[in-house]
Amino acid sequence: MDTKLFFQDAAGFQTPMLAVFAVDIAVGQDAEPVVALLTTTDAVANAAAKVLASGEFKATVGETLLLHAPNGLKAERLLVVGLGKAKALSVDEIRKGAGAAVRAAKPLGVRELAIAFPEDHALDDEHLETLPCMLLSRLLVEGAEVAELDWDTYRSERKDRSVRALSVIAKEAEKSTRAEIQDGFDVGLIVAAAQNFTRTLVNEPGNVLTPTELGKRAAAMCAEVGLKCEVHSTEKLQELKMGAFAAVAQGSEQPPALIVMTYEPKLAKGESLAADAPVLGLVGKGITFDTGGISIKPGDGMEKMKYDMAGAAAMIGAMRAIAQLKPKVKVIGIVCSAENMPDGKAYRPGDVVTAMSGKTIEVINTDAEGRLVLADGLHYAKTLGCTHLIDAATLTGACVVALGIVNAGLFSNDEPTWQKFMDATKISGEKFWRLPCTDDYKDQIKSHIADMRNTGANRWGGAISAAMFLKEFVGETPWVHLDIAGCAWNDENKPWLANGPSGIAVRSILEWVRGYER
Repeated sequence: MDTKLFFQDAAGFQTPMLAVFAVDIAVGQDAEPVVALLTTTDAVANAAAKVLASGEFKATVGETLLLHAPNGLKAERLLVVGLGKAKALSVDEIRKGAGAAVRAAKPLGVRELAIAFPEDHALDDEHLETLPCMLLSRLLVEGAEVAELDWDTYRSERKDRSVRALSVIAKEAEKSTRAEIQDGFDVGLIVAAAQNFTRTLVNEPGNVLTPTELGKRAAAMCAEVGLKCEVHSTEKLQELKMGAFAAVAQGSEQPPALIVMTYEPKLAKGESLAADAPVLGLVGKGITFDTGGISIKPGDGMEKMKYDMAGAAAMIGAMRAIAQLKPKVKVIGIVCSAENMPDGKAYRPGDVVTAMSGKTIEVINTDAEGRLVLADGLHYAKTLGCTHLIDAATLTGACVVALGIVNAGLFSNDEPTWQKFMDATKISGEKFWRLPCTDDYKDQIKSHIADMRNTGANRWGGAISAAMFLKEFVGETPWVHLDIAGCAWNDENKPWLANGPSGIAVRSILEWVRGYER
């Protein structure tokens, strides 16, 4: 999508469709909606006044109202998009509103769309004061760009419903404000492209995106944006004594891939990072297809297990944005990628494997493979000098049972690190819910034959047992674990997003990283 920013009055902009946002300013839970447009352009307000006065449009989040040949506008159509209650307006609603505008254009055959920038002085009591114009600009672009993609990639008779051009129309005349809007617009393009890159990886079928292919695509991305990248395979795992990672990979004909991406900040002449500057480690689970191994999964829904590398994809996408936004903090991204297959060479329940850290693991269930590859990935990140760690993984069905498909699971061993991540979500808009991983739960992973077992002693608190397992390999290093199993794939079309891969965690991980330079 060719996305551009223009500074002019929306009424005079020639476009097949102009989208403008509306909010409900009524106070009180049971109050009848009172719709207000987020624009001070009189021609736009006049064109929509009659139908808004009818009460049929409530301005709920993602709700749209289409008007043809609006009087006083050069636009052929006027699309009013609801953002919900004005007092509840947040980053989430702005992204969804922009996405809803793009999704509404697609089935109509509209290939060019303009969105009027929401004006913070359009409402008497300035409900947008918590959303500065730089952030608003970024949110509009992110929401629109992410909404544009559909995932019928391999259909031979694909219908072209793409919105090819998007114009963001800002009325602002102040030079300083224009610069802020432009900066937010530029950041939004970078972040959206990173999230869409992640989603494209997750959408690929397992026969296309093998661990080797994932390594190739990560390396190509790194070459494009100027990151250092190394891609290793079986020999390197053996050299590093990554026995847990290697055990998962040994049942597949496809070799594993250990992907290491490094971002070194470019500093001005005479500038240097402090001696105690953090080095951030981003570790992703990259199981490109998961059958469950010998502990094979049920057939129903197994086709979705191509998405079991969504954590790895999130880290690759985040590294792409990091390279372009250039925060002044060193970041190392590590992806542990393999297929988990049943075979004569596959690891078995009852096996004992030795992780890179030297700790031994009794394998209880071969479908608890993600924590095994992450165990070696997390320890390896520490050996590379990482002082703070974050991992992302579609790790447990238990987390989906606990939190559903709205919130992803979050675990941490360090309060400041957890708080920095939660601060990041205020910008990312992604929803995470913290669950415990205190030593009270440690007995769950005790083994009689090895240092630990790879699943809990019973079915209770399965997501916590997995987090406790990973905690054994981070030690005292500040760490955040994201269990994104319930949120990495959308099963239903939404007004602002197509069904398919969501790209969750890219934005939050990026903002977490940027938080360390502030």
